[in-house]
This record gives sequence, structure tokens and C-alpha cells, in this order.
Amino acid sequence: MAHSLGVRRLDLYLQFDRVLSESELAPYRQLVDRRGRAEPVAYLVGHKEFMKLDFEVTPNVMIPSPDTELLVQRAVALVREQSGEVRVADVGTGSGCIAISIAHYAANARLYASDDSPAALAVAARNAHTHGLAERIELLEGDLAAPLPDRLDLVCANLPYVDPEAQLSADVLAQPHHALFADAGGAALVERLVREAPAKLVPGGRILVETHPALIDSLAALAAGIYAGQTVHMDLGGYERLLEAWEPRPRIS
Repeated sequence: MAHSLGVRRLDLYLQFDRVLSESELAPYRQLVDRRGRAEPVAYLVGHKEFMKLDFEVTPNVMIPSPDTELLVQRAVALVREQSGEVRVADVGTGSGCIAISIAHYAANARLYASDDSPAALAVAARNAHTHGLAERIELLEGDLAAPLPDRLDLVCANLPYVDPEAQLSADVLAQPHHALFADAGGAALVERLVREAPAKLVPGGRILVETHPALIDSLAALAAGIYAGQTVHMDLGGYERLLEAWEPRPRIS
């Protein structure tokens, strides 16, 4: 109702005796009806908070999740450890929430955000402009790491990692399936990025990849053969969700 009336939530309490006209009630009823058909609230109001920033979201992008803040917080910490410019990629950027949040909280970060969806990149572009970060974030269209430049310091990704056979709530299923599901039980895209990222990284470069807790062990085992070091970070719920790996091993031709 606050969204429908264009007021703050607090104003609903401050104006508790306000009588609404039919022209005010009609759009509110439409929103309630759409919510009753399991359309996510973020799509109804057109935005979602992430890392204390407000992001435009549309049905063309995934809704930012609090679990993904772990990835951003770790990325920001890594970037801040360095004094010069740090080149960071966000693969599968969607709304741009990861890239924009990193740029916002780490002034020395230069971002490259890729996605294979032009519609998603359009949302990311608007969000970057809204937050005044368009000049520090280059948006690139293409498959996974393919459009990224070389010599990156850090590659981040929250790619589709849900098993297509998984039973999900209607709210989740309302989000774009191409940004949600992946083959091989959800592992196909994250595993491919772990393999492809070294070609884009500087010596000693790192990756941060969010995945499903059920996939973390197999992903870590894969990374062990490609990178010299790795660790796994737990989300706020205590689940192992974020793989960090560094120093790609030399490739043998």
C-alpha cells in the first residue's frame, strides 16, 4: 500500500485515519491480486534492497538475495587490501547488484560485468547510472567469461546453480528460469567458470563463486586441481555457500 500510494511505510501509521478513494484502492487491489498469484513483491514494487543499496528489478533479472551479500563483502575486503586499481569481473551480472555494490564500497575497484541477456544488461545499466557508477562499470554481453578482458585481479559470480529437478516455491519459480537452473544437477555453469577463469586472471588472481551447499564439495575438489589455494565461506545460515580460490596453476600445453 505504501508503494501504491507513493508514501513511506511510516506514513501508513501516521495517516491511519485517511480515507482512500476508489482511484487509490484500485491499483492497490491489483497488486494484492498479483501477489495472490505468487508474483514476488520485488517485481510488484520494482525494486529490492541489497547491501543497503536500492536496485531496480524486473522479471528479466533474479531478485537480489541476502545470501549473496557474503560474496560482495568478501570481494570488497579483498579489493580494499590493495592500494592501486583492482580489476574485478562480475559474471552473470543480472541486475548488476554485485558489481555496483563492489564499486560503491571499494573506491579502487574497476568493474567488468557480463551477462548473456541484453534485457538484464539494460537493467544493470540503469542501476549503474542511478548509483552514479556507470563510468566505473563496463557492461559486456556474452557467455560467461568470454567477453571479459584479460588480466583481471578477481572474478566473482553468482551463476544459475539450481537443479532443474528441484521442487521450488512459486515465488522462486516466478523468476527467470535461465538465471536459476543449470544442467548437471545445477553444477554445469559454475564448474565451467572455475575452469575458464584462470585464462582471464593475473598470476595470483582469485575467484569468488556462490553455489548451492550441496555442490560445494565437488566444486572445491575441481578447484583443487586448477588453483594453488582455496577456502569455503559459510553464509548467515551456516551453510557452505561461497568458494574462494586463488593462484591458478600453470597450464600444461
